[in-house]
Amino acid sequence: MFSPSKRVFFGNYVFNVWEDVYEPAEDSFLFAENLSVRKGESVLDMGTGCGILGIIAAKNASSVIAIDINPHAVRCAKQNAKINGVADKMLFIQGDLFTPIKAKAMFDLILFNAPYLPTEPSEGTALIERAWAGGANGRSVIDRFLREVCRYLKIGGHIMLMQSAIADMERTMKILEDKGFKAEVIASLSLPFFETIVLIEAERLG
Repeated sequence: MFSPSKRVFFGNYVFNVWEDVYEPAEDSFLFAENLSVRKGESVLDMGTGCGILGIIAAKNASSVIAIDINPHAVRCAKQNAKINGVADKMLFIQGDLFTPIKAKAMFDLILFNAPYLPTEPSEGTALIERAWAGGANGRSVIDRFLREVCRYLKIGGHIMLMQSAIADMERTMKILEDKGFKAEVIASLSLPFFETIVLIEAERLG
């Protein structure tokens, strides 16, 4: 069992954050503050990290599947689900985006605090770097996610996606529109070095 390198609090929730696991930051908290889950929804928490979004979602959700490519994150999030009393509603899986999800699995809500920072080719090899490394233009993971998401989202379901404005937010909105979504920015936050992060919510209309 790992000892937490840090402990993070959000409302009445507490999260142990292990070494080699992404520590919740401004993007995580902006997402959590604007997270909306209807009673009984099935939720997919992509890139769960320490589990913060999936665990908060589990309060109202009927079930939450939480995925991360980082096996340390999967084990850390599973421990945090037990600490916060929602382990019975959650399933934790190690894998790359939708790869480990069954072909016919469909969700009401898919959450993704995406890796969105433009990075050099040498970055993104360490497990912890996978949490933020978005490739040369910050879109390598976002674009993969958007290509596949309709296979796993019910008609009338929602996506909540966090990204940086520097990773071409307009392209994200255009892709969603072309795939039959009604999308809008529901929250944003300006950070140092002229970066703005945006939380996009998109409803699948057809």
